[in-house]
Amino acid sequence: MKKKSFGNRFVASPYIVWSVIFIVVPLVIMLYFALTDTNGVFTLENLANIGKYKKAFGISILYAAVATVITLLLAYPMAYFMTKLKISSQRMLMLIVMLPMWMNFLIRTYSWITILANTGLINTFLQKLGLSPVKLMYTPGAVILGMVYDFIPYMILPIYSVMSKLDKSLLEAAEDLGSNSLTKFRRVILPLTRPGIISGITMVFVPSVSTFYISQKLGGNKTMLVGDAIEYLFNLGPDYYNVASAISLILMILILICLFVMNRFSDDEDGGVII
Repeated sequence: MKKKSFGNRFVASPYIVWSVIFIVVPLVIMLYFALTDTNGVFTLENLANIGKYKKAFGISILYAAVATVITLLLAYPMAYFMTKLKISSQRMLMLIVMLPMWMNFLIRTYSWITILANTGLINTFLQKLGLSPVKLMYTPGAVILGMVYDFIPYMILPIYSVMSKLDKSLLEAAEDLGSNSLTKFRRVILPLTRPGIISGITMVFVPSVSTFYISQKLGGNKTMLVGDAIEYLFNLGPDYYNVASAISLILMILILICLFVMNRFSDDEDGGVII
């Protein structure tokens, strides 16, 4: 038993070292800067200044929530459609879903500029039809579109993973008991796929609420999210590290609260969110 326990610790040691260096240490540093001033003296003034950025917090949560809802509405039917295909077709669609994830996140976001710009593909097409160009860039819609596009694979994959494992006999039993398509979906399919939905919501909402590159490139200077505020303060120099760290701390706490709330609506089944 001692040899087995030592072997388990030895195998897990690289992961533990990695976690300490790249997770625990940065969190400790962030906490230190958030609770001290530029001279290293303990203070809560940084947290008191968070109120100046409440608009950025509100916009970030709103945009992330809207993007998450849109992503769910698009991903759920897609995942359901995939489960109805042959195994070979499912693998092909899974490859198509994952293919954008193999490209750099910045390139994927930047490519939307060539589509949404005033001289982009959409407006060029509208002009050829004799229509006036539409302002698509530097709008809230462009930012939300970028979030949906970049994070939709993280919604499709967990829902598909849970949905593909549904016991077909349960669906047949519901039909034998007189359930129509709507009742079967509401009473059988939706409850059984809830762990995948909760997991997908978490995997989309968390990066959406903390993103900054999407809002910079697609929203311009008109849209400042929490991530933009943090990056802006860090770029100003060491004198602003403390306030930026305080904002990061509050954002992390909000994300943990969201994870805890969503975890309460999930369970321990495959695909659920476990903290």
